Amino acid sequence: MWGKARAATGEWVNWAGDQSCRPARIIRPRSREELAEAIGTATAAGEKVRVAASGHSFTEAALTSGTMLRLEALGGVQDADRSTGLVRVGGGTLIADLNDALADLGLAMENLGDIDRQTIAGAISTGTHGTGARLRNISAQVEGMELVLGDGSVRHLNASTDPELLRAARVGVGALGAISAVTLRCAPAFTLLRVDAPHPREEVLDSFSERAEAHEHFELFTFPYSGLALVLERNRSEEPPRPRGRAAAYLNDIVLENWALEALAATGKAFPRLIPALSRLAGKLASGSRTSDRSDRVFANERRVRFTEMEYALPCEHGPEAARRVVEWVRANHYPVFFPIEMRVSAGDDASLSMAHERESAYIAVHQYRGMEWRPYFEAVEAIMDDYGGRPHWGKRHFQTAATLAPRYPAWEEFQRARAHLDPGRTFANEYTDRVLGP
Repeated sequence: MWGKARAATGEWVNWAGDQSCRPARIIRPRSREELAEAIGTATAAGEKVRVAASGHSFTEAALTSGTMLRLEALGGVQDADRSTGLVRVGGGTLIADLNDALADLGLAMENLGDIDRQTIAGAISTGTHGTGARLRNISAQVEGMELVLGDGSVRHLNASTDPELLRAARVGVGALGAISAVTLRCAPAFTLLRVDAPHPREEVLDSFSERAEAHEHFELFTFPYSGLALVLERNRSEEPPRPRGRAAAYLNDIVLENWALEALAATGKAFPRLIPALSRLAGKLASGSRTSDRSDRVFANERRVRFTEMEYALPCEHGPEAARRVVEWVRANHYPVFFPIEMRVSAGDDASLSMAHERESAYIAVHQYRGMEWRPYFEAVEAIMDDYGGRPHWGKRHFQTAATLAPRYPAWEEFQRARAHLDPGRTFANEYTDRVLGP
């Protein structure tokens, strides 16, 4: 009944381990034709379809009791033009694999997030972004897209012939179709120099705008119970890459950023009263460093410690004030949170549901260690972000609904028109899309 694609059953669990479902079947198509057949068969049977990607979202976005699609086999570079920088890749391509393939072509993504374990389709569908006041999110680098629709047909979107549909599909939350391929606008390969240094938090927040403008890529991490902020500055360098040695990289990326963080977080979970002291210790351990390497290697970090996360985008000028309010709430309520607050920036863009749609944005992300209570903290943070018209990251926890989100997106109706056109039968809907986009 389900054709030649590999099908299985069983439980699916996301990376954080806090979202799970048991689909009727999990299908791993090995070609676009098998993908189209699987979707068409599910639709004919009256089943809903979701694409699970790599499971790095913290929301219920991938959950389904119907057909779950895993597109790992639809990966790799399909076509590349070094002269224009246009590269067509399968939707199931892991960003880490894409980066290696682009490096072999002398190309690179102009901006990336700090995790490279997502698929390219999952990353663009949720509005995943890096940081840089003059740089847009990953979906803004999409020049074309191939979607398999609910009836099994294939739709090719590009900015020339389908500008409104492509603007919607670039951040589609998996609600428009299955992304079988994307065409990306890439840049010539480049080297990044990264400098990390701790500074007093208030000093950094006071100069947030100036620092963001002064560096191509700027972000900061700060523990609520510490007065310090670790500032990360990345800029292009004409010097040849000088990566850290294997031992130094292992010490920093694995021992300090993962083993030590895990040990401190686990201690805080067992003894919450120690969290303020542990946070101050972690702030002091976040010492300065300097490295120069291939751009994607500087963007990405190793993430082994499991957590759950909320992130909001708000007008850039309100970022420091909102961050201060989050810190104040944690301290005033003596809330047991050990993980740091993260702040980044981006330029505005035109994707219908981009968190940075038509406005330069500051992003504030909060995290909680696995197994610890997170809801009161996240609810309080969301209430603060609501005061600034904040837009939640589509792949991270939030409590918004379609009714509360619609007024925050000038192109909300444009997206709804695209959804009605591309998925009129709501083949790709689930409880999450019903809540945040409407039924």
